[in-house]
Amino acid sequence: MMKKIGAIMYVIWGVLHLQAAQLTWTLGSSLEAGLVQARVHQGAFNLLFFGLTAIGIAVFLNWKNDKFGYWANCIMVSVVDVGFIWLVLAPGWIPLFPGVLGPLFWVLAIIFSTIAYRHER
Repeated sequence: MMKKIGAIMYVIWGVLHLQAAQLTWTLGSSLEAGLVQARVHQGAFNLLFFGLTAIGIAVFLNWKNDKFGYWANCIMVSVVDVGFIWLVLAPGWIPLFPGVLGPLFWVLAIIFSTIAYRHER
């Protein structure tokens, strides 16, 4: 049961990042064409990729408590959210709410996935 709750938390994290990708793309589209716009669009693409990857790993691997899936999502989502907290959330570039939702689901996913991973080993 814990592995499935962890997987669901990763899916929610992924969906939040799909939404963030769309919002970031829209923000980039409002900028003047050039390097800054391209880099913001690249950030949106990265958010889309990380969101889809986290969802795929959650559905196909974390749901079954797969060792590779555990480590893949744990490392990838941690790196993504630490950067977000450090560079965007902590400096106050976006409001704490809803900004804290991604990190909240990240922590919940790791807690439930780790309980499942340790219990079944």
